[in-house]
Amino acid sequence: MRVAITGSSGLVGTALRESLTADGHEVIRLVRRPAQAADEVPWDPAAGRLDPTALESVEAAVNLAGASLFDHRWTRDYRRTIRTSRVGATHTLATALAALPEQPRVLVSGSAIDAYGLDHGSDIIDEDEPTGEGFLAEVCRDWEAAAAPAVAADIAVCHTRLGPVMTSRGWAFAQMLPFFRLGLGGPLGGGEQYWSPVSLDDAVRALRFLVETHGCSGPYNVTAPEPLTNAEFTRVLARAVGRPAILPVPKFALRIRLGGFADQVANSLRVVPARLIEAGFEHRHPDAPAIIAAALR
Repeated sequence: MRVAITGSSGLVGTALRESLTADGHEVIRLVRRPAQAADEVPWDPAAGRLDPTALESVEAAVNLAGASLFDHRWTRDYRRTIRTSRVGATHTLATALAALPEQPRVLVSGSAIDAYGLDHGSDIIDEDEPTGEGFLAEVCRDWEAAAAPAVAADIAVCHTRLGPVMTSRGWAFAQMLPFFRLGLGGPLGGGEQYWSPVSLDDAVRALRFLVETHGCSGPYNVTAPEPLTNAEFTRVLARAVGRPAILPVPKFALRIRLGGFADQVANSLRVVPARLIEAGFEHRHPDAPAIIAAALR
């Protein structure tokens, strides 16, 4: 299979590219600089520039482009970058795919469980839940809508609403782990909020499942089937590293450390991957002990 990937140098994109390549698939990487290898195609999503002819014979596309939520303070300018890097890239890719004389069968496009908005308490959320309010919810709503040119061209579009991806190589888990190994970990912002994590391995396997399985379209929550509170996650992680976890991290400290992203860490979203399971996907890491063990490996 010939698969085009945006965001192929990111955490999930790199793992997906390596997985596809290891199984003999041809990966075309869309890069925001001059091409330096035979498998690279230059594009400028901010300017809406992508030559459709470079995507000829592509059977599937995976769109993971987007500025990091973790590496910068959420200033007004960076909030604009968060939005435009996702919405503009998706629209540019979807438009180019729709212009092909032979279009790919499927576009698997990134999104996030933040689409459901702020603080649902202990309510269980599946894909039937409407999108919510808040900055990231609005970003996700526009992000998914930007794939409309592909939908109009009868390309199957899957919106992957990713939960926090747990891996020692990056994202939230990598920031938490050093503190826990020193015995300085603890519940974040009270700990009562529900988290809906997913292992990096299952996130990649879910993306591949949607690429390879005919008949999939629409939103898919990419999370483990057993969400848990942050306090419960804390206890499991502390036990896994053999250290106590008795120092709670108050919300003001989260805001100092994480800026705008602190609201998301303290947000309660109890999300389940109902449509993914209904389609036949089987998780390797369905719960926190399995997710954490995989991340620590």
